[in-house]
Amino acid sequence: MRDETQAKIIEDSPIGNGLDAFRASFQSICKGASISLIPNALEQLEQEDIQNLILDLLPALRNLCAVRSLPSKTGRGTLRSDLLRLELSLDSDDFDYDRVKPLLKSALASEPDILIWNHAYNAITESTPPPRPIASSLQQTPWLRNTSSFANSSEHRKYVDDVLKEELGSLYVGLRNFHGAYFGGVAGLDTASQAFFEQCVQGSDPLFEDGWKGWPKDANQDDVLSWFADFSEKLAAFADGYGSISTHQHRRRPLAQPNKPIQGSTGERKLDVGFVKDTKAGKDSRCHWSQILVPGELKSNPSADKASMAWLDLGRYTREVLAAQDTRRFVLGFTICGSLMRVWAFDRLGGIASEQFDINKDGRQFVSTILGFLWMNEEHLGFDPTIMTANGERFIEVNRNGSTERIIIDKVMQRAPCIAGRATTCWKAHPEGQPEMLLVIKDSWQYPERDEEGELLREVTDKGVVNVAQYYHHETVQIHGEDDDIQNNVRRGLDITQAANYRPERPMRQSNVASGTWRGDRGRAGAGRKRSSSQIGAPLPSSKRSCSASPMKAASIVPNRVHRRLIVRDYGMPIYKASSRSALLAAFERCIEGHESLHRAGLLHRDVSINNLMINEDDDNPSWPAF
Repeated sequence: MRDETQAKIIEDSPIGNGLDAFRASFQSICKGASISLIPNALEQLEQEDIQNLILDLLPALRNLCAVRSLPSKTGRGTLRSDLLRLELSLDSDDFDYDRVKPLLKSALASEPDILIWNHAYNAITESTPPPRPIASSLQQTPWLRNTSSFANSSEHRKYVDDVLKEELGSLYVGLRNFHGAYFGGVAGLDTASQAFFEQCVQGSDPLFEDGWKGWPKDANQDDVLSWFADFSEKLAAFADGYGSISTHQHRRRPLAQPNKPIQGSTGERKLDVGFVKDTKAGKDSRCHWSQILVPGELKSNPSADKASMAWLDLGRYTREVLAAQDTRRFVLGFTICGSLMRVWAFDRLGGIASEQFDINKDGRQFVSTILGFLWMNEEHLGFDPTIMTANGERFIEVNRNGSTERIIIDKVMQRAPCIAGRATTCWKAHPEGQPEMLLVIKDSWQYPERDEEGELLREVTDKGVVNVAQYYHHETVQIHGEDDDIQNNVRRGLDITQAANYRPERPMRQSNVASGTWRGDRGRAGAGRKRSSSQIGAPLPSSKRSCSASPMKAASIVPNRVHRRLIVRDYGMPIYKASSRSALLAAFERCIEGHESLHRAGLLHRDVSINNLMINEDDDNPSWPAF
């Protein structure tokens, strides 16, 4: 910075202690992450912590006297405007954190003012992301990637996050009747919440008076975690002994372990706070993702209540919960940013959330929310009630050939580790009393406009097609006599067009090539348009196009997904698990015969993947040798 005028401005308006609050925030973050205050401490922080630091530093710089006089690098206005634009650009997916780190380090090291302002000028340098390629309208196999087809086996967070953002799409917040939709079915919740809250405001030393007693003023993560865990324990103790309600026998406890990885992830994942199904759980218990019932995300800064920060973090936890719990249909969770709370629901269409409320102003709403999490039954929490357990066995019941038939579930074969999409789950199973008859149950969430795979497979079986999985049964899953879909059943009729941040999606151009899995001579193929891999920068195509695009998007209709269940009579292993090269080649030959047989029957199967070609090398398995 050679300009004498600028140097004079800096000299006449020293920074002084104007960045002390920012430095205190850095120390607090390092303490919460158990990082020593050493010169390279900044490099050890997670990206979200760096985001929080930037959010603390930029407003602090904008409030300094010098910034109002220092000229903008654009030649128009002042540096203060440049810093504001930089702060707003934090939400961009293309934001380059490396260009701000020298400024962070300079401010933390209390370097001379001239150097700090020089780094500020460098940080605001515009960076233009490269243009995204446009897909050809003749893309033969268009697809939309999601986290179930993630190619990086390490599942490093920075790679998963990019795909997860795309998978979730728009997250809709501010739905007014959210609490009634998801908590309204919890018996006695309103009465018990009022009773507990009345206890909190009574006495000479009330727990709630102009806010919650003991709430950390700076909303430091460690202090908030400790306060939240203690509060939840008090509420749980109250709930256990409240009245004569005997229906709430779900013993749950808070789990607060932001620095301990949760077991069961491919990549290392940590959870700020949540509720766990464990009768012996304490707030510091070590748990598996299969035990997490309600995940939560805490941020000290209220401005972190946005898609690129707290919302995405909670989505990441939700993906782990759904992947680890094979009967979970949706997941409820929550974010607390500062003292501002939202309650979330993630399902196979994405994520929706309640209105934001301040727990220190609306204490009763906070009590009702936490007590609801403690009292909800498994169905309220998103578990599939059609998958039941008796005598240590899991089973489903289907109406087949005029009678009810019980199907015993032997094990999980496959569970797509995603949030939004078809989310296919397959179980190995057998009819009760007939363990020799091998079945496969396949659950998926499909757009209602699509042809039902079960109907097509029944037709295929009736035509005697060889080397294709044989039909046994199919249905649309029903819960309490109603079709299990997202819009009406899971979301209880909540309308995303009423969300505070709703914006209609622009119509998607229709592909010249249909993208259905099955194609017959009667034009069954779906007409959905999917984005090509070139549009999303994917180095590899997905192993299975599991996140299909709704054909109704072109009409700007709110999408929906329906819970379908298909049962087939053939069981095998993916073809890549063949025991030898000769077995692999023989399996390929039979699979080709199966596709030829389908074609002769007037159908074309167009979803050929390594997980759809199966091999059976078990002599005791009556299924096709390959299909």
